[in-house]
Formats: sequence, C-alpha cells, structure tokens
Amino acid sequence: MLGSFSVVVDGRAVPDDLWKRTKAAGLVKILALAEGHQMHRDVLADLLWPDLGAPAAASNLRKAVHFARAALGFSGAVQARGDLFVLLPDSEVSIDAERFEADGRAALAASEGLPEALALYRGELLPDDRFAAWAEEPRDRLRTLYLRLLKAAARWDDVLKAEPTDEDAHRAIMVRALDAGDRESAIRQFERLCHRLRADLGVGPGAATVAVYEEAIADDSRRAENRARATLARALIALNSGDLAEATSCARRARDWAISANLGREIGEASAVLGIAASMQNRWPELFEEEFLEFTRGDPARAGYVLDAQLCIADFCLCGPEGHRDMMRHAARLRTVAERAGSVHGQAMADLLLGEIALFSGDLAQAEMLLRSALELHRRAGAKSGEILTRHRLAELDLLQDRPADAAKEASRALVAAPSSWLEPHLVVRLYAVLVWAAGTPVQAVRIIERADAALSGRTVCSLCSMGYHVAAATSYALAGRLATARRRLATAEQLAGMWPGGPWHAALWEARGVLRRAEGRHDQANALLREAAASFAELGRPNDEARCLARAERGPSLATSWAG
Repeated sequence: MLGSFSVVVDGRAVPDDLWKRTKAAGLVKILALAEGHQMHRDVLADLLWPDLGAPAAASNLRKAVHFARAALGFSGAVQARGDLFVLLPDSEVSIDAERFEADGRAALAASEGLPEALALYRGELLPDDRFAAWAEEPRDRLRTLYLRLLKAAARWDDVLKAEPTDEDAHRAIMVRALDAGDRESAIRQFERLCHRLRADLGVGPGAATVAVYEEAIADDSRRAENRARATLARALIALNSGDLAEATSCARRARDWAISANLGREIGEASAVLGIAASMQNRWPELFEEEFLEFTRGDPARAGYVLDAQLCIADFCLCGPEGHRDMMRHAARLRTVAERAGSVHGQAMADLLLGEIALFSGDLAQAEMLLRSALELHRRAGAKSGEILTRHRLAELDLLQDRPADAAKEASRALVAAPSSWLEPHLVVRLYAVLVWAAGTPVQAVRIIERADAALSGRTVCSLCSMGYHVAAATSYALAGRLATARRRLATAEQLAGMWPGGPWHAALWEARGVLRRAEGRHDQANALLREAAASFAELGRPNDEARCLARAERGPSLATSWAG
C-alpha cells in the first residue's frame, strides 16, 4: 500500500486486472487500513458511495464484497460478522503500512533502528487514491511519521525532498555548511528556503533561521543583496507577529537594500509587505498613492515590481468589506498621475483598476473598453503579471456576456503565461476558477476541478486567491449531485472566508450554501440563503451578482439550465 497497491495471497500476486472494479479494491484498502481490519457496513457504504442514499449504497456494497472475494480467491476473504465486514479474519495478514507504523514508532521511542524503519517506507500511501477522503488521515499520519524518522536520523536532504518548505531542514543544512566553513552554501540554502515560502507573503523564515543567515553573511562581499533578504525576512516575522510598525520599518529598509542591489523580486516583496501592513491599518489607499507617485516617475523596471505587488493588494481591497466603489476616486486620480509622468505601466494599472470597478458595477461596455486598454498598455510595458490579471478579468467579462467558450480560451491563454510571473501562485488558482465556471455542464466542471486539483497538488497557492476556486468547486459538486464532496469544498471555502473581513466573498458563500441546500431538496432554506446573498451583493454595488442570486432563488426546485449563472 506504500508507493502502490498490490496484494499477494499464498505467495501469488493478485493480477492488476482483477482490481478493475475500483470499488472492490477500495473496499479492501479501507478494511486493510481500519483498526482490526473491520468496519461497520453502513460506514463502509458511506465512505465508498457518499453521494448515494442508503439502499443504493448497500446494494453496491454487496456487489463490491462479491468482486473483492473473487479477486482474493476465496469466499472467506471478506466475511460478514453481524453488522461488520472483516478482511481475512482467519488468515495471517501482513500490511506494509502497519509494519512501517509499528516499527517507526518503536524506532523513535528507542532512538535506534531508524534506518531499518525508514527502509520500509516505499512511498506515500495509496498514491492512486490521492483524492479519496478515507485515505487522507492515514496518508498524512504515515507521512508525518516518515518525516519525523528522517529528522531523527538527521537526513535533512531527504526531508527536503519530501517537504521542500521544512524550515528545520533548511536551517540544519545551513548550520552544517557554516560548520564546514562554507558560507556561500549556507546563503544559497537560505535563498532556496525564501523561494519556497515567498508565494504567500504571510509566511517567511523564522527568527532562528534568519539568525543563522545573518551569521553567514557577516563580512560578506554581497552585503546589499544579502542584507535585503535578511531584512525582508525580519519584516515578515514582524508582520506575522502583528508588530506592524516594525514590519513597515524593516520592509522599507529591505526595499532600500534591494533597490541598491537591483533585486527586482525583493523590491516587489518588500512593497507587498508594506501594502499588507498598511491594509491592516486601514490606510492602504494612501500608501498606494504615495508609492504610485514615487515609482511611476522613476525606473520603469523597479516600478513594475512595486506596482505588481500593490496590484495584488489592490485586488484584496476591491473585494473588501467596503466593496469596490471607494476605489473609484483613487484609480481615476492615479490615471492622471501616470499620464503626467509618462508611465505606461502606471496607466495600465489604473485602467485595470477602473476596468475592474466597472466590471463589478455592471457597466460591461465600459469594463471592456478599459480592460482592453489595460491589456494593450501592459503588453507595451512588458508587465506580465498585469497582463495575466487583465486576461483573467476579461474572461470573467466573457462569462457575464454569456460567452463561456471565449472565457475558457482567455483563461487558458493566461494559464500558459502565468509561470512567467513572480505572482504565479496568486494567479493560477484564479484562472482555474474561471475554467470551472466556463464548463458547459456540472459534470464537465467536476472533470476540470479534478484536473485542476492534480495540477495544483504540491504547488504553493495563495490561500486568499483560492477562495473563488473553492466556491466554484462547492457549487459545481452540488449541481452535479456530489453532495458530500460539495460539503467538504464548502467547508474549505468557509475556513478561508475568515481571512476576508467581509465583502463579496462572504456573499458568494451565502450563494454557494443556497445552491447546496437546493441540491439537498431543502428549498425554503435555499431561497432564504440565495436572497441573503442577493441582498449582500446589492449592498456592495454588484448588480450582476445580485441578479444571478435572485434568478437562482426564483427558479424554485429545478436546477439551473445555465448552471454557472
């Protein structure tokens, strides 16, 4: 079960084609992982067919038991004992996952036998069932044990192969390099850690790691470059701890060092920290205007990184509790400033903001004009991040104008270009959300979600930016009749909503809850939730979203034919 699924009975490997009935294989896997290799029949049925009613699931379970017995070669392989099904109760059973867990825990307790225990871990548990809910907990438990064993054995390089963001491992490798007198290797290791963590600006190296880095760069010839990274790490630590004054001070110093060393990405990241800290103090628009005025008049390359960073924060503010309308006067003034400064990048950003405001306000003709202008200006400025975000908004415009094929085409083009932007972790998940909404049917949307989940697995993704994707997924699964999966997706979206202090995403959650209640047959609750969502969108000045929610409520018990809208 570790690394792959295979079964050997009396020295004979069960051929793979006998497991073509995937639910029979799933039955055997679940029982193999269960305590005592047994489970109540109702629990089994619910795990294997969460979206079916009890009678249909029970019927399917009987069939799965039959095929599992046939694959294992004898009728006693899966036995019914009262309400329990038991796997191989009269046979000696050896399961690699069980042996690894037992030997691994014993090795940690005794501080010996670590290499032997590690050798038993041949890969993650049941990789072909990566998205099966019943496999998540045991897979995570065994993977955590594997990482603990690697750390106990001081196999830090192997820790990073399994978990590239493990800070303990990065720091241990840095210390090892310093002990060997190799400062450059320690510095490079710190840079690799920062690269892995930089996508989410709320996460940065801890104080202990920064202290090792500062030891490594003492008397270093690349003072400005390394000081920029060390001070940026300090800014992130302060931001995480809520010390906004210190975060702002460190971020400004980090940006000064980065500018002197011509470090574009670090200029952008320090600017983003400044923006986040200002937003948390309700003064981001003022900071944005200051930054815009300063950098649109200077070096276009540096301005690009600063404006890209603020563009990300601007989108956060557009979807904040006050909605997008307060941004109108700021964006219009910024457009004038950019024109006077001759900043193409600044004009592009201002047009994008104005286009987003028009889009959210329901003025689709104005939105299209401004977004097309922003796209052309971003191209002229060579501003990849702005170009990709503009394409994302144009795809959303296509959806509102009932052009799903055009929306999918625009989003796909942007998805191909996203790796060229340092903001990729923020952009990709948004584009997948558009592709989900552009699908022709809920079933097609679910297929897109499954492909997107696989593509995003193991990648760093901005939690805030993934909100729309999880709302789209919850809605799609509900409309496809996959109610258990819809509930799990909705729960994920609800957790993320806590990171937003109100605004349209909270309204979108009301809408998704309403769609789920409709699919569950709870129509009165569905109507109430959808009308609540409509009222919230109306208060935020988003008429298209309001109209969509009211239309969903007025359709009554039938599901939408135009499912995404």
